[in-house]
Amino acid sequence: MSKDYALETRAVREGQVRTLEGEHNDPIFTTSSYVFDSAAQARARFTDVEPGNVYSRFTNPTVRTFEKRLASLEGVEYCVATSSGMAAILTTCLALLKAGDHVIASRNLFGATVNLFTNILARFGVETTFVPLTEPGRGTQQAWSEVIRDQTRMLFLETPANPLMEIADIKVLANLAHAHDCLLVVDNAMCTPVLQKPLALGADVVIHSGTKYLDGQGRCVGGAVVTGSEPIKNNVFGVLRTSGASMSPFNAWVFLKGLETLPLRMHAHSKAALDIARWLENQSGIARVYYLGLDSHPQHTLAANQQSAFGGIVSFETYGGRKEAWKVIDSTRMFSITANFGDVKSTITHPATTTHGRLTPEQRFEAGIKESLIRISVGFEGIEDIKADLKRGLNIIANC
Repeated sequence: MSKDYALETRAVREGQVRTLEGEHNDPIFTTSSYVFDSAAQARARFTDVEPGNVYSRFTNPTVRTFEKRLASLEGVEYCVATSSGMAAILTTCLALLKAGDHVIASRNLFGATVNLFTNILARFGVETTFVPLTEPGRGTQQAWSEVIRDQTRMLFLETPANPLMEIADIKVLANLAHAHDCLLVVDNAMCTPVLQKPLALGADVVIHSGTKYLDGQGRCVGGAVVTGSEPIKNNVFGVLRTSGASMSPFNAWVFLKGLETLPLRMHAHSKAALDIARWLENQSGIARVYYLGLDSHPQHTLAANQQSAFGGIVSFETYGGRKEAWKVIDSTRMFSITANFGDVKSTITHPATTTHGRLTPEQRFEAGIKESLIRISVGFEGIEDIKADLKRGLNIIANC
């Protein structure tokens, strides 16, 4: 489909190839293998002489449709779908790094991502240095440039970062990476291509957790690696083909349905989250609210320039500590107490003991994850109902 079509059109139409049945909806190809016309064709497919389906671990029409559609939304040609967002990160690292290489990563990554770099990749000779996304008075580039070395091959970050909504200037880091012959890899799960296009800003690879907003209803687990580089895609696909961290056809079909409504949902999430963030700033019992759409956020201007809206995640700190934060969480009746986000149902969690609970206290301190921090993913319930549900717990701690 032509890139001249609007993002909304491509989210609905891109990648579909109708079968002889003439179906209107995307079909699900639930098959593990494929039948060949001859032994010669089988050999040609298995040796990549002839394109076509071989085995659903690495070639499946439903998965391929999802890959084409997501790549189109990011404005490039190549996507490799994976079994989870973490599988997307691992597959990317296995494809692009080797023993002796050095990675610079943002300090406030998702807890499992930190563990991947520090506890798993480190065993295979890949060293990681963690730095803040940005430091007040120093800007984005200085903190990262100070630790670049000859062995550095990758800069890896989430922007916006979960759960404190910190961001980095993607253009600045892309220029820094390329000046030192490095790749810039950006986790775009919080914004999706609807709100932010890191590849257009200079990034080399974008990571997605399809489990979050791409699905949008908390139904399936999946991930994706998106790039404009054919060599990078071939390396990532080569690892996937052998390792088997593959997306199932059913999950790909669910994500296709999610992509159809993604533009509508992301702007609706953003509108509701901004309303909730502004309301939270005026509630007693709250020490600080983290949301990029607030004028009070120190990176609000950068976010407004880099993103088309501010997303559906709001975090805030209560006065006190874990006890007070848990009171707020446990007092809700409508919110789902779960660590997932990006759902039409509003969710609430305590990052220090869930998403970042496996980090050391020192790592959480460096990342700014306090015991008083609460993260909410704002869904599609009535705004006043969401406020009322949060107000129950806020009233309790305000009166303590």
